[in-house]
Formats: sequence, C-alpha cells, structure tokens
Amino acid sequence: MKGLRRPVRPRRRWLRYGGIAVAVLAVGAAGGGWVLYMKLSGNITPDEAAARELARYEKERPTSLVKDAQNILVIGSDSRSGDGNSRYGRDSGTERSDTTILLHLSKGRHTATAISLPRDLMVDVPSCLRADGSRSEPTFAMFNYAFEMGGSACTIRTLEKLTDVRVDHHVVIDFHGFKEMVDALDGVRVCLKEPIDDKAAKLKLPAGRVTLDGEQALGYVRARKTLGNGSDTDRMERQQRFLGALVNKVQSNDVLLNPVKLYPVLDAATSSLTTDPGLASLRGLYELVRGLRDIPAERVQFLTVPRESYVYNANRDQLVEPEAEKLFERLRTDAPLAVSRSGRDSDAKSRNSTTKGDGNSAGKRSGQPGTSVSPAPTFSGNTAAEDRCT
Repeated sequence: MKGLRRPVRPRRRWLRYGGIAVAVLAVGAAGGGWVLYMKLSGNITPDEAAARELARYEKERPTSLVKDAQNILVIGSDSRSGDGNSRYGRDSGTERSDTTILLHLSKGRHTATAISLPRDLMVDVPSCLRADGSRSEPTFAMFNYAFEMGGSACTIRTLEKLTDVRVDHHVVIDFHGFKEMVDALDGVRVCLKEPIDDKAAKLKLPAGRVTLDGEQALGYVRARKTLGNGSDTDRMERQQRFLGALVNKVQSNDVLLNPVKLYPVLDAATSSLTTDPGLASLRGLYELVRGLRDIPAERVQFLTVPRESYVYNANRDQLVEPEAEKLFERLRTDAPLAVSRSGRDSDAKSRNSTTKGDGNSAGKRSGQPGTSVSPAPTFSGNTAAEDRCT
C-alpha cells in the first residue's frame, strides 16, 4: 500500500551491514581505527614494476569498450619462497602461474563471471622484461610460461593479445596467503561426491559435506594426479566449485557481521596480495568489491575458456573456435552469457564448451558497447549457487 514502507529483506539487510563493516575498516576512524586501516593497507604489495612495463606498451593494449565494466586478472603463484611455501617443493628462484582466472564484472555489477585459463594453453608470448633486466624473445609457448618469463605484466600482455580484452586490474596470491585466508574464515565447506586419498597432496577426506581448512583447501584445488581423471579440466572445475563455496562463505552473516572474524580475514587477504597500484590499498579494494555485495549467488558464474587438445601435442591445449572468440567478444562488449552443467564433457581433452543461439555472430564485433549481438550463448560451467551434493 502507498505510504507504507516495505520490510527490509534479511539478505539485503546483512549485505548492507556487511558493507558498512568493511567500509568502517576501509575508511578508518580515529585512533585505533586508523591504525587498523594503515596496517591492512600496508599489507598489500603494489606491483610497480608491472605498472611501468604495461605503461611502456600502452599504445598496443586494447581499449575498454564499456565504461564501468571491469576485468580483473587473478593469478595464483606457485612461488616457494614465501613463508611456509617451501614444503610444496624446492625454491627454484622462478614463479609460475599455478592458476589464472579472468574475472569479468558487468556494468552495474549485475553479474560476475570467472573464466579459468589452462596453464597448458598454447599461445603467442610477446617479448617481455625479465627480472634480471633483459628481454625475452617472442615465442609460441604454454600460457604459464608468460608469468615465469616476465611476471604479471607479461601474463597480462599475453592474455590481451589472445583475447583483445582489456585487463583493468590484477591480483597475485601465493600458496601461503591462500591457506591463511581460508583458515581465517574457519574453513570453507564443500561437497565431495567420492572420498579422496591423495598422498601427493597429503589429502584424505570422506565423501559428503566437508569443511576444508587452509592446508586441505590448497591440496584440494591443486591436486591433479589422483582426483577425477587426472586432467587439468577436472582440476579447474574443482577450483571453480571451491571458489563458489568461498563466495558463499564470505557473504555469510558469520563473517560480514562479525568484526572479530572480519578483521583476520581482511588481514590474511591483504597480507597475501600483490596488486596493481590502483588496488594496492584497502580503499582501492573496497571500491572494487563494494558493488559486488548484491550480486546473487546464481549470477556469480564460473567457466573454462573453450579449449581442446593441441593438434601437435595431446598434453597441451588450444582454443576451440568460434566458441572462444564468441566468449571474448561478449567480455569486450559486456554482453550477457550463461553457464550450464549440461554441456560439460567428461573427457578432459575434448571440447568443453557448448553454445546456443545465433552461431553466425561468432567472431564478429558489434561496435556497440553493452549491446548483445546475438541471443546469449550458454557455456559449460556452474554458478556459486549450485550444490554439488544434490
């Protein structure tokens, strides 16, 4: 009825209060609040070297077509040099991108789409600045070679050349930081279809609903040899399911409405991050995530870039066309897409993306930012709302 206020929905209310709690920590107040703010901001490492390298090649980088839509490249580093990381192998002095995900945030923050990029995808890697100051030669190699050769800047330039999608921000997290963040959340609950006994990952878990601590979570998302069919496809799908569960946990009342729990999560998260200078402060991170609070779990989507076995080496990958270009086009123009588990192929090295709609639009660019050039295609994937136990 007119004149009566609609009741505030519980979900909206705790999201709003959770945002206020983060804002208080982000903006700080006086005394202790400012100290906490400065500590959390100081935890984040700005990637100044990458910023300088990307600025050097600014003219060759793609432009953003849709204002306010953003693309964030999330890189999981396998560095063994950090605190507690040596147990995962000998420190060789080089880092590789163990996991790479392109996160697309739509204009107006109606959807968030995370696209996994296979480590073994064969791509053109440009000449990049090495850590010793020399420059590498352009080469055709696996995607994770770019990070090993030239760090985040080389990875970003390689991805932008492959997709013509502008990367607005990037975040790098290592093993130790990942574990600390999960532990700060008191673990993340997942559903396992079958029991796991992986000696290499030091992981032994029963089937059903299980809460993983940081060490178990790291083993779960990294294990490859004994889980599923041992492929990178299964590994990326596990990572996507875990991230969905992580999203649900972070959005829960226990975290956002409890400063005692929220602070250690922020402390662990910021301590583990290396980001572009634009994100290298608590305020910068808050500005990025504040628009995500109201995205429902069913609109947080996960998929893997369409790929198949590389024609010259079955242990490597190549893009599936025109499906991959259709995906990249929709990211460039911020056009909608959907995900569905029904199209998933159990064969690790077969085409893992199906599309619906007007196939004639693949590979074409609309030139009209924010408009759909065809009915939204459906890619093989899942959402954060899916329950793997049902």
